[in-house]
Amino acid sequence: MITLSAFRWVPPFAQGLVRDLRVRWALEEAGLPYRERLIGAEDQKGADYRGWQPFGQVPAIEDDGLVLFESGAIVLHIAEKSSALLPAEPGARARVRTWLFAALSSIEPHIQNLTEIDLFNADQGWARERRPAVLARAKTRLADLAAALGAKEYLVADRFTAADLLLTTVLRIPRQTNLVAEYPALEALRLRCEARPAFKKALAAQMRPFAENAPPVAA
Repeated sequence: MITLSAFRWVPPFAQGLVRDLRVRWALEEAGLPYRERLIGAEDQKGADYRGWQPFGQVPAIEDDGLVLFESGAIVLHIAEKSSALLPAEPGARARVRTWLFAALSSIEPHIQNLTEIDLFNADQGWARERRPAVLARAKTRLADLAAALGAKEYLVADRFTAADLLLTTVLRIPRQTNLVAEYPALEALRLRCEARPAFKKALAAQMRPFAENAPPVAA
């Protein structure tokens, strides 16, 4: 059985966004069982976990002796096991892989830059000065993405694939804004994919340990 690393707890602003959600979702879509390896800050620096994930991040997986890290690489590994995530036709498979990389390399960094400003540095002068340019770059990428999607319901092969899964997790990141809603086709894609039973099950699985390990509320 696959073992997946995930955090025991994270602050509310990150709950539902931690990247192990991508892996949980892929495993649910593929119908593959898994168990959790829950970690905390003390584990992230330990040699044992660094043997799994050299940067101390999540997720990482162990699959029959094979240890992998980086959420995109793990999702692709799972997709290659399941026709539910990767079409059989070679050209479609190649296009899915292309969009996997695009979601993580061409879109996510711009959205993440904006989110880090808003969540961690909004009160800083340099952040206020930089934000308009960062927002403009994010909007440009989303506009390009919306144009590429066009009237299609999914990115590749007229069906849900691992490409839509990863892209949806990226589009969920800037929830402190209405940025994605400005592009109706992208918002519709996000909502369509979030309505999938496998997504709902994966999200509930990620949220469960956060509730169980929440720090006590100060009196």
